[in-house]
Amino acid sequence: MSEEKAINPEEYGASNIQVLEGLEAVRKRPAMYIGDVGIKGLHHLIWEVVDNSIDEALAGHCDTIKVTIHEDNSITVEDNGRGIPTDMHPKEKKSALEVVLTVLHAGGKFDKDTYKVSGGLHGVGVSCVNALSTDLKATVHRNGVIFEQEFKIGVPQYPAREIGKTDKRGTIIHFKPDSSIFAITEFKYETIANRLREMSFLNAGIRIYLKDLRELEDDGSPKSDEFYSEGGLVEFVKYLDETREKIIEEPIYIEALNQEVPVQVAMNYNSSYAENVVSYVNTINTYEGGSHVTGFRRALTRTLKSYADKSGMLEKLKIEVSGDDFREGLTAVISVKVAEPQFEGQTKTKLGNSDVVGAVDSAVSEVLQIWLEEHPREAKIIVGKVILAAQARHAARKAREMVQRKNVLGGGGLPGKLADCANSDPTVCELYLVEGDSAGGSAKQGRDRDFQAILPLKGKILNVEKAHEHKIYDNEEIKNILTALGVKFGTAQDDKELDMSGLRYHKIIIMTDADIDGSHIRTLILTLFFRYMRPLIERGYVYIALPPLYLLKRGKDERYCWTEEERKLLTAEMAKDGREDSVGVQRYKGLGEMNPEQLWTTTMDPNVRTIKQVNIDSAAEADHLFSMLMGDEVAPRRDFIERNAKYAKIDT
Repeated sequence: MSEEKAINPEEYGASNIQVLEGLEAVRKRPAMYIGDVGIKGLHHLIWEVVDNSIDEALAGHCDTIKVTIHEDNSITVEDNGRGIPTDMHPKEKKSALEVVLTVLHAGGKFDKDTYKVSGGLHGVGVSCVNALSTDLKATVHRNGVIFEQEFKIGVPQYPAREIGKTDKRGTIIHFKPDSSIFAITEFKYETIANRLREMSFLNAGIRIYLKDLRELEDDGSPKSDEFYSEGGLVEFVKYLDETREKIIEEPIYIEALNQEVPVQVAMNYNSSYAENVVSYVNTINTYEGGSHVTGFRRALTRTLKSYADKSGMLEKLKIEVSGDDFREGLTAVISVKVAEPQFEGQTKTKLGNSDVVGAVDSAVSEVLQIWLEEHPREAKIIVGKVILAAQARHAARKAREMVQRKNVLGGGGLPGKLADCANSDPTVCELYLVEGDSAGGSAKQGRDRDFQAILPLKGKILNVEKAHEHKIYDNEEIKNILTALGVKFGTAQDDKELDMSGLRYHKIIIMTDADIDGSHIRTLILTLFFRYMRPLIERGYVYIALPPLYLLKRGKDERYCWTEEERKLLTAEMAKDGREDSVGVQRYKGLGEMNPEQLWTTTMDPNVRTIKQVNIDSAAEADHLFSMLMGDEVAPRRDFIERNAKYAKIDT
């Protein structure tokens, strides 16, 4: 045990109080400003800079944004807006450009005459990026002059200076994240592309370009995408629903821009059983929802219920219709503009402004009521879908109660296949969901029994993307997962809400074979979590185990490899006199081929294992991906495989 020096209370004084000046606070506690220092926080740097360009677009001064990923994983964001002001700031006695880049809570976002609405409303965005970058260079084209200023970890290297003349305008920010701050410094192209695609839908008429200099196409040009939308939210809903069967042809569009809180909503119904509502405030994705989503749901339920009652379609229905029933098979995008939004934290995940509830409610109910009257055929189809949803929900409740009652009558017993752990503290306990009895047996023998529990899964679980909720309670493997986890569905307020009060593990690790079947089983499990237990993902409880693909042997020297590239490098390193045939290569086809000791050493020992945490960068994109991979439409899935498979050849 290490010794600790006791602090004498008499010695505690002003000298013990640490004052963090300027951007020091950001470097000391970066997670307070960007959420975390992992992959999510890394990409948040881009969003902060892009949000500034989007704010220029919202104010009507910008229509083109370009994002470039450089070979060294630095980023350039360029726009054709007005350019950050470069004249002397009257109070700070330095250029406005330097103030914006080095002073927290500084920027045009606090001046209502400059930006009516804004995404980066906390005013710490680009200054945070500067603080957390080893190098940042700002180039401004403004009033016919080019200005530049460079910084290192937020410290100006010289005052803003004039370097030439120009007939262009706009701002160019080039930055390289500090590897001493971020655990990961490699940007993911798809994560950036998904976010920029959303931005183009939310800001119709703006062109956004993405270019990746790290990866070249077959013709030698950099990997790139262009995002542009004329239809805005209507096109967004069509994109989200492109892999689903629509039950009404065109999305319903609701717009109320001439009010204190401008509201835009696009919505449509499909034949699926999931609700997919994505929401934005000043183009910032509020994946936890908030008051705008509350207003939308309230108006949707009240207006559709009123129409259904008047139509007489509910007269023969013997069960009560709930709000959930009106949202089954619904895809909706909600976008509001709020002058002074109140968010939960800098990362802006939930809107708290109470006045927004009424603004969205009145806008949606007014337009939707008119639409229903003018489209009686489509309205009848929607109400019919609601009735089926109510009947299915009633069946699901009975099935759920039956399962839960059996558990209670059976003494609350856990699944027979579950090898539980000795520890009862969920914060330290792990549950491995293991493909197959053979691998499950090895995992049970190789685990640490104190905190690791094992639940073997037989075969492929039900594809919940294509099934009504009540069907999941008939699936033995899903019932075992739910019972082992200790979660339940349904609360007094919401039939579909996940009750996590009895959750028994805060790490749920999906461990499947590294082959096609294993990938399919893993996707089926992830679909179950995403559609029915999303809070477990949002809280960071769901992980994927990464077992090795190869075991290399030469004499007593044994090495494990997780990728084909790693196998080639290690084979060359281990080869005797350059003879690679002297290295034995074992390709693991499944987890069952490993003995308990090997499984522990490679995949289960917390000190050496590699597990990937599952998170949701974009709820909209995740929904699109799951519906495409696990839904009924074959063509989009085939296109996805052809675009993304590196080694598979698809014969036509």
